[in-house]
Amino acid sequence: MAEITASMVKELREKTDAPMMECKKALAEAGGDMAKAEEILRVKLGNKATKAASRIAAEGVVAINIDAGGKTGAIVEVNSETDFVAKNDDFIRFAKDLAALVVASNPGDVAALSAMPLGDGTVETTRTALIGKIGENLNVRRFARLQAKGALAHYVHGGSKIGVLLDFTGGNAELGRDIAMHIAASKPKALDATGVPADLLETERRIAVEKAREAGKPEAMLDKIAEGTVQKYLKEVTLLGQVFVKAEDGKQTIEQLLKAKGASVNDFALFVVGEGIEKKQSDFAAEVAAAAATRG
Repeated sequence: MAEITASMVKELREKTDAPMMECKKALAEAGGDMAKAEEILRVKLGNKATKAASRIAAEGVVAINIDAGGKTGAIVEVNSETDFVAKNDDFIRFAKDLAALVVASNPGDVAALSAMPLGDGTVETTRTALIGKIGENLNVRRFARLQAKGALAHYVHGGSKIGVLLDFTGGNAELGRDIAMHIAASKPKALDATGVPADLLETERRIAVEKAREAGKPEAMLDKIAEGTVQKYLKEVTLLGQVFVKAEDGKQTIEQLLKAKGASVNDFALFVVGEGIEKKQSDFAAEVAAAAATRG
């Protein structure tokens, strides 16, 4: 039998995007013949994996897992190309398995998670096999793992499109769920002002100064106006500064609610499926016009 080297496996994987172990098996079956091994893989997986790998995956699901002790939790985002596939049972099971794996094994990043054992192979081989089976590009985008200082609460909304994992101390389970629901609805960027990136604050300050200047405000007032704008912005984007979505008076902030309940929030993770991914926009009319022009 011909020797199957790592470089041969790598070359076949790059050609087909098939799982590494599948490439190795195909090469062994083909006696080291690259072309024949590629044919074997195409019979088994089709061209789906290769074609799908370059397509944008901006749909998908958020999955959450909390251990039996309620102290360790994980939230994972897995992307697909279409919402239809996001409802596929195998796809959903894959996302849930990853969340459980993050809780149990605490990987350092997505690359480490992808290399971990899952099923008969690894997370990566399982992902690639799913691409071949489903026919869409699938990506493990991100995850967060919380080791609770207090108790964990979670909330998933909109067909698993928005997920929240919350670590809070004091209060009760109902309060935890209410705050997790609030986070899903109001989408804070940070717990408090210390967690808001400095560049965002600087952008708000700069815009405020320019607007005030255009409105003819005196130069001496610009810094004060900018600071007021930044403080208003912080109330809108920090969890503690936001008005609680269920506040009966429409004024009670999350910070005030927590104080009234003798509780505090230690940390939270909020994932919105596809957030920040640029989706390819298709202009059908333009495509038809372009096709007609090439034929003319």
